[in-house]
Amino acid sequence: MTGAIHRPDRPDPLDDDLGWMLGIVFRGYVRAAEHAFTDFPGGPRGYQLLTAVINGPARNQGAIAEELGIDRTGLTYLIDDLERPGYVARRADPADRRNRLIDVTATGHAAWEQRRSALRQIESHLLGALTPAESGTLRALLQRVACSAQAVDPLRDLCEVVTQAQADPAPAAPASRRTGAAAARGGRAAAPRARRRA
Repeated sequence: MTGAIHRPDRPDPLDDDLGWMLGIVFRGYVRAAEHAFTDFPGGPRGYQLLTAVINGPARNQGAIAEELGIDRTGLTYLIDDLERPGYVARRADPADRRNRLIDVTATGHAAWEQRRSALRQIESHLLGALTPAESGTLRALLQRVACSAQAVDPLRDLCEVVTQAQADPAPAAPASRRTGAAAARGGRAAAPRARRRA
């Protein structure tokens, strides 16, 4: 309910308003996520970039910018923010040396795992009114709705990335292409975009 006295004969019209419901949940998620990312380079956007690179194939900055819905200039700043503490590394694209591919380092992978665990706790708190089965159903339904919306307002390959991440939610170690980078920031701290997650 929205705060008014509950009257079964006169339900609050907001209780059936999708925008109101999504807004309440989204604002709660954003507040908690921003708190969890106060000291993380690039904030929630930095985490999203790491997620995209960890769970996807090697891509250049242009492809990552399109997937995340960030302009290329903003993405450059975001990558700079993550490169300073050694979370990511740029390397030449073998197919076109004018392009740079982004790799997550071992340090970046560990930082991503830590924040991922914090986000799981936030999600569990927000979905605390549901049983585990209901929570799973809600996630599946939201994913279907998000992917449908993505088809209308696309961010290329987004749903494939999410599906892959769900199939392999916690990789044991960075892939070999990331290991080499380990051996050897648009929006700086923007709130997570609703259409980013499918």
